[in-house]
Amino acid sequence: MAMKGPGLFSDIGKKAKDLLTRDYTYDQKLTVSTLSASGVGLTSTAVKKGGLYSFDVSSVYKYKNTLVDVKVDTESNISTTLTVLEVLPSTKLVTSVKLPDYNSGKVEVQYFHENASFATAVGMKPSPVVEVSGAVGAQGIVFGAEAGYDTATGKLTKYTAGIGVTKPEYHAAFILADKGDTIKVSGLYHLDEKQKASAVAELTRRLSTNENTLTVGGLYTVDPQTTMKARLNNTGTLAALLQHEVKPKSILTISGEFDTKALDRPPKFGLALALKP
Repeated sequence: MAMKGPGLFSDIGKKAKDLLTRDYTYDQKLTVSTLSASGVGLTSTAVKKGGLYSFDVSSVYKYKNTLVDVKVDTESNISTTLTVLEVLPSTKLVTSVKLPDYNSGKVEVQYFHENASFATAVGMKPSPVVEVSGAVGAQGIVFGAEAGYDTATGKLTKYTAGIGVTKPEYHAAFILADKGDTIKVSGLYHLDEKQKASAVAELTRRLSTNENTLTVGGLYTVDPQTTMKARLNNTGTLAALLQHEVKPKSILTISGEFDTKALDRPPKFGLALALKP
C-alpha cells in the first residue's frame, strides 16, 4: 500500500532526525540476509557490545497483502509482527507481541487520506495504554498531534503537537513535546539539486530546566556507493560516519565519536556490515 497524504505524525521532523542519528553505531555488528525460493526472507544478526555478544534471527514472509515478521534472540525472546495492508481502504493494521512478556503486545491501526492521516495503538494488557495521533496538511505543510492515555491510572502519559514544512530544497519542523516541557526546532537543507550535500540543525530546549541542546550536521555523497556524515553538538561531542556499498545491496558502515572537551577519554568506534544477496 503506497502511503498517501501528509504521512503520520511521527514523520514530522523525521528527515532531520534520521540524518543526525541514523546508521551511527558504536558496536561491532554483522547482518546477513537471504531470500528463499518460497519468498521467505531470513536475516541473521550478530552484535558485540563491549565484551558481550548477542545473536538473533528474524524471518519475513509476505503473502498477498499480509506481512509476517518473526524474530528470535539469544535471550529466548520471540517477537512477532503481523502487518495487513488494505485491511480496509487506505488502512493498515499492525499487531505486535513479544514473548514471554504477553503484556507487551500492541494493536495499531493506521489510516491514510489525501489530506490527513490517523493512527491508534492499544496495548493488549487488561488496562492498556491507548495512543492516538493525527496529521492534516496539504502542499507540503502539515499540522499534527499525538496523545497517550493510561486506562489504569486515568492519566495522560504524553501529549505532543507539531508543524512540519516540506519543500524540494528543505524540510523544517517545530515540535512541542513532553507535555509541553520540550521545544524542538529542526531544519534540513539540500545544498544542491541532486541532494548530494545536505546540512541539518536541531535545537532542543527543556523549559523546566532551561537546558538547550544544539546539534548541527551534514551529509555528503562522494559517489553512488559512498556517503559521509558528521554531527557536532554544543557539549562538544563530535561524531562521523562513512558508509560504502561494497557490492550491490551490501553496506559497510564505519562510525566514531569523541568528546572534543575531554580528549583524554577514549573515543567510541563502531563497525557494521550488512550483507544481502
